[in-house]
Amino acid sequence: MAQRAANDIPDGSIVNLGIGIPELIASVIPEGREVLYHSENGLLGMGPAPTPEQRDHDLVNAGKKMVTAVEGASFFHHADSFSMIRGGHIDICVLGAMQVSECGDLANWSTGDPDALPAVGGAMDLVGGAKQIYVLTQHCSKKGKSKILQRCSYPLTGKGVVNRIYTDLAVFNVEPDGLHVEEIAPGVSMGLLQERTGCSLIYNERRGITI
Repeated sequence: MAQRAANDIPDGSIVNLGIGIPELIASVIPEGREVLYHSENGLLGMGPAPTPEQRDHDLVNAGKKMVTAVEGASFFHHADSFSMIRGGHIDICVLGAMQVSECGDLANWSTGDPDALPAVGGAMDLVGGAKQIYVLTQHCSKKGKSKILQRCSYPLTGKGVVNRIYTDLAVFNVEPDGLHVEEIAPGVSMGLLQERTGCSLIYNERRGITI
């Protein structure tokens, strides 16, 4: 999933990566493509994870994981970082999800249960400020329930904010008339894909995908 999403990130993009699977994108960007990674806590030019010799406990990303900084990286105040986000200066944000609706609603911070531990971080700002929102997620939850739904039942992070969804089964584009299947993973039938999806899918005949 990370490799497939990485292929869609243009050269020269400023990108914010969410915690979890999205973080893998940084290590699989196609060779020769330059991408600047932004972190909400005040870093533009985030590099790969450090070797044991490079570890610096003061140099961390928004998820509190140790990182490195590339040559020419910039450090700035937390407030300035969010000004970059809210000002529309982030080209692409890649996030995980608990649920995504067919119209691009995103729920990724809480299940809404009374004992749930909310973890919104900067996601609400990112989905409102980044130019493009990609979601990277397993198609179904650990209990086997689809995360791709007609309507989210969990509290929303943002309404109508998602542009593209990457799962272990397929790639989808969110368009005004619904959820378009752009690609299907090898070995996955269209029938299986629809069976495991909680909304009606539109198959892209231009890509040779029909049902």
